[in-house]
Amino acid sequence: MRLVIIIAMIGILYSLASAMFHMIKHKDHSKQMAWSLTVRIGLSIALFIFVLVAHALGWIESTGL
Repeated sequence: MRLVIIIAMIGILYSLASAMFHMIKHKDHSKQMAWSLTVRIGLSIALFIFVLVAHALGWIESTGL
């Protein structure tokens, strides 16, 4: 489980960094930046749904913190 979550978080951070690069480097091409941000949002939603499903199926348990 941790590996899947870590890989998803790395993908989210990479997409965010890519969007920042396109925003700084290509000021007139916002299509690439928008695509990177769309991918980031999609990965974030997929990770959230994955965690909810994993908790519902008992793959992960809450620690009560």
